[in-house]
Amino acid sequence: MNNKILEIENLTVSFDGFKALNNLNFSLDAGELRVIIGPNGAGKTTFLDIITGKVQPTEGRVLFKGRNLRRIAEHKIARLGIGRKFQTPRVYLNLTPRENLELSCNRNKNVLATLFSKTPTSEQKTVKGLLETIGLDLKADIPAQLLSHGEKQRLEIGMLVAQSPDLLLVDEPVAGLTDEETAQTGDLLLALAESHSIIVIEHDMEFVRQIARKVTVLHQGSVLCEGNIEEVQNDPRVIEVYLGQPTEAEAHPVQEELV
Repeated sequence: MNNKILEIENLTVSFDGFKALNNLNFSLDAGELRVIIGPNGAGKTTFLDIITGKVQPTEGRVLFKGRNLRRIAEHKIARLGIGRKFQTPRVYLNLTPRENLELSCNRNKNVLATLFSKTPTSEQKTVKGLLETIGLDLKADIPAQLLSHGEKQRLEIGMLVAQSPDLLLVDEPVAGLTDEETAQTGDLLLALAESHSIIVIEHDMEFVRQIARKVTVLHQGSVLCEGNIEEVQNDPRVIEVYLGQPTEAEAHPVQEELV
């Protein structure tokens, strides 16, 4: 039985001759947490765009639970069970965290219905549990605009989870966060990984060390290497891509920089 929730096969994406992704091959097991790293221009954003249908492949294919996603609209891919969190939090600032989560629990519901109709008991329990999971149960009923940046990030992750996706795509969730907020976000993703498949794009290597079980390094639109964080940080190809080829005397400081 195939346990792969996501498979990307020989995939190329060209923009006017420039290959943002170049013969990329990648797979993710169901229930796996994977971190994607790579220097600027490595193709990380296009990688997420191709999974969610925002960009169509020039060659190759993307399979989600065995289904080819080619030419399926973005909103239909979302309904198949893929949720994406962008770098900037996308929450309703004038609504409370509770109302944001209630709205996300039922994607057929509009804002007015959320505000003026009674929430079913089952949804109330779901929302209560999510508020506790994301650490916002004590701030559940204040406007989301009063939350810190890190709290808004966790709220948006909660909003994704409320939609019951099978695969979570999380783009740079700790950019601009304090050390404490970064640790809280890492703990949240590790908790969610107990019941979800998750791909995280991230630059913060200390955060990567906190959450990573397996790391994939992208470079020039292809997979450069994969492995645990120790294997990746000590791979000469990764050191060269990030910081230039070190001399023997410089090797240790370079590896320190990567972690």
